[in-house]
Amino acid sequence: MANKLKMKKGDKVTVTAGKDKGKTGEILRVFPVSNRVIVLGVNKVMRHTKASQSVAAGIIEKEASIHISNLAHIDPKTNQPTRVGCKILKDGRKVRFAKRSGEVIDN
Repeated sequence: MANKLKMKKGDKVTVTAGKDKGKTGEILRVFPVSNRVIVLGVNKVMRHTKASQSVAAGIIEKEASIHISNLAHIDPKTNQPTRVGCKILKDGRKVRFAKRSGEVIDN
């Protein structure tokens, strides 16, 4: 069974640990089963590709997945790392909010 994550595609995050500590980016893809995500411009690796009919041979640089425990959301109000909570609004919607400022993350 997949885990319930507080991170979604399109969220702005910052890296809190590892070789890319301090870098920020946007989540491109989420893997809930393994608690990992792919972040734009973070955890770049080199892949040596074999030639095929559609792709030339060479070394391609691409993003590898990173564990969610090494990431923190960016507060939309202060642009600082923050934790995320959930609350139910008066109109009945369940939304995520930044615990640092109280600002709603979901639109």
